Amino acid sequence: MASSTIKTYPNITQSIGITAILIVVMISTVPIDLWLNKFANEEISMFIYSILSMGISFWIINTMRKHRTNNSSFDLTIKNKWIIPFLILGSTASILGIVAPIVMRIPIPEFLRNSVLSTGIQTTFLTFFIIAIIAPIFEELIFRGIILDGLLKKYAPITSIVVSSVLFGIVHLNPWQFITGLAIGFFSGWVYYKTRSVLPSIIIHVSSNASVFLMSYITDNIDLSIYALYGNPILRTFCAMLILSTCIVYLHKKLR
Repeated sequence: MASSTIKTYPNITQSIGITAILIVVMISTVPIDLWLNKFANEEISMFIYSILSMGISFWIINTMRKHRTNNSSFDLTIKNKWIIPFLILGSTASILGIVAPIVMRIPIPEFLRNSVLSTGIQTTFLTFFIIAIIAPIFEELIFRGIILDGLLKKYAPITSIVVSSVLFGIVHLNPWQFITGLAIGFFSGWVYYKTRSVLPSIIIHVSSNASVFLMSYITDNIDLSIYALYGNPILRTFCAMLILSTCIVYLHKKLR
């Protein structure tokens, strides 16, 4: 009898609402970042802004989830530690060998390019911590731990993974990160479906963001395309697809 009263959250409409909350909070807290720039350097103000915007968003969304389901916990375990290298290798190969060549071919508006060039590429430890640690943790808790978890209880796995991945891409508000978010979302979403644990998804996201950051650190020039750094692009993409396929086959066998 008790199981029939358990509520699931969110559905697709509510997931769209969660994405809207994230966007609204990110935009509405931008003045804090601008105000902090008067007293601290850009990276410190961005660090504080990131913690506030994502922290507030997560608190609001998880509170809504707890109110509707009486559950605010997350599974952060990995039963088979041998999958970790394959999570890292698969996500890195996907981002650098498959996604990056596509993203680099999308034209960047001149005003946006000039804006990025004027500020330069930040490659310090604090920026790395924001991009590769803070963002993946909060985003995976929200998009896989809350949104995808709820969708999987109401819809087919493929529908749930696609919806959560598309919303994850949309929240980045630009076509370049939309494609990257879509790729991360599909891979981490599939792994979450297989494990129902957020930690493997966080590892995938951390590996993806860290690989892009480290490649940017190596090039130190946004006009130097990632896919032009090494070897034949066709061969490189083929190798990346082979690596990713191998990782997926292994994970499929090992994950229940």
